[in-house]
Amino acid sequence: MATLLLRLAAPLQSWGADSKFETRKTNRKPTKSGVIGLLAAALGLRRDDAAGLARLNGLHFAVRADREGSLLVDFHTANRLSERQQKENREKGKKPEAPYVTYRHYLQDAVFLVGLESEDTALLLQLQDALQHPAFPLYLGRRSCPPALPLCLGLRQGSLQEVLQTEPPLCPGKLCRMVLDADPQEPGAAVQRDVPVSFDPHHRQYGYRSARELWLTMSDGPESTGHDPFREL
Repeated sequence: MATLLLRLAAPLQSWGADSKFETRKTNRKPTKSGVIGLLAAALGLRRDDAAGLARLNGLHFAVRADREGSLLVDFHTANRLSERQQKENREKGKKPEAPYVTYRHYLQDAVFLVGLESEDTALLLQLQDALQHPAFPLYLGRRSCPPALPLCLGLRQGSLQEVLQTEPPLCPGKLCRMVLDADPQEPGAAVQRDVPVSFDPHHRQYGYRSARELWLTMSDGPESTGHDPFREL
């Protein structure tokens, strides 16, 4: 049994699980469906490749929040009509439609350690290689959120929980939260609609999984330093 580790860090991340209409929310941690989407992009899977997604959904998933980050709410103005339709309306002398505002939620400066466990070591090695040489651009939940490097930290021998409990912290801090796949009968397990069945934009489908939350006391992490954007100049 082995566990593949990913470091999900970037100025902005957005892991939507409950987005409707003009408000696009984010979870406070990476979703399994979002990470599976990241892996599918790295492998070059089609959005409607149900068999490929089923293979990835079989991975046991956990995330450790080494730095929770802070919430940012941004807003955009957008037009409901395409540029071609707007041009046609102008030529016909019609009044332009007023733009509408959309609100998009992001996590700022968050750092997460994600673990993917499987007894199929060949699959984990394939994913490791794909993440280092992705078929499609990778992003952390939204196209405007490219990941910082390193993204893939490699394989560790052991179960998901023990690997995430023993892996050195990525950021300073003594206490961090971990959420991992669980049996529905386990104490504290909660059901989440977070398993991608199809990423087809015309018919997205998600299934359910159970997860539970743990709090970990970590050993000393990297030394904290002040942020100086001009240090390297």
